[in-house]
Amino acid sequence: MSESAFLSAQVISCDGTSRPLKQHELNYTCQNNEYLWLHVQCDAPDADTVLSAVTLDDGIADALCTPETRPRAMHINNGALIYLRGINRNPEADPEDMVSLRVWCQQHLVVTARRKHRRLVSVQELQDAVVAQKAPPTPNSLLLDIVTRVADKIHDTVDEIDDALVSFEEDINLDKKDRQTLAALRRQAASIRRFLAPQRDALDALFRFPQFLQQDEAFTLREQTDRITRYVEDLDLARERAVVLQDELRNRVADQQGMRMYVLSMVTAIFLPLSFLTGVFGMNVGGLPGTDSPTAFAYLMGAMGILAVIMLIAMLWRRWL
Repeated sequence: MSESAFLSAQVISCDGTSRPLKQHELNYTCQNNEYLWLHVQCDAPDADTVLSAVTLDDGIADALCTPETRPRAMHINNGALIYLRGINRNPEADPEDMVSLRVWCQQHLVVTARRKHRRLVSVQELQDAVVAQKAPPTPNSLLLDIVTRVADKIHDTVDEIDDALVSFEEDINLDKKDRQTLAALRRQAASIRRFLAPQRDALDALFRFPQFLQQDEAFTLREQTDRITRYVEDLDLARERAVVLQDELRNRVADQQGMRMYVLSMVTAIFLPLSFLTGVFGMNVGGLPGTDSPTAFAYLMGAMGILAVIMLIAMLWRRWL
């Protein structure tokens, strides 16, 4: 049996109370003080059937079921279609692999859509609040609640990135594994920012929709837009901090390698004339001096030692060491 697109449906009253609906009850007509929140899986085979049950326009239904989305907002007739991206908190998932959420909001109806295995923790928390009879009183307030919860999860992830960078800045002597983690943080910040910048623009566009939001709702949305703007700036700064840390690490590694090569060069310079002497006196040819003297070896070793000490003193005097 194929998986159904229907996930949940709640009829919410203006006092924050709610009651669930079954799939066959989706044709329910809301009263003036009620609205319907329908949550669906948009890539299920029967998604069109479920959406048509709430008399949704075919164009809007197709937009909710589109496979690929980018954060944006559109004002259609008397409603708003918004594509959002939230932090992926699913098990064994990367936070930068952001989850897409599609939202249609109009009078007496809110439809949210997600893809299979792409649950958004923010929506789950809101569902728990609705079941606990603490639902937002209006469709617009439900939309703003989703935006706020999504921003809260983004805030947590941005804080985690910042804390990780602070720990790296406090202990710059990192091993290879830590350097790989730093590079992963830089990629994570860039990936999240890629969706946050258009999401900021989408919320700003939603704020400008004519006669869509009340004054207090517009104020709340402006606050969330400013939050997303700050997170974009924080992620930009995080990327720059990661670049600075990587440059500092490369410089330290280069300095260490340069120092090691310098020490090896000094040792080579001291032993170069000694190697020359050992090479000369090691030749197996006739006429070498001291071949018949039992003290020649001692004199040669003493001379080589004195030469090494003289070169070491000269290097110290010239401050090469």
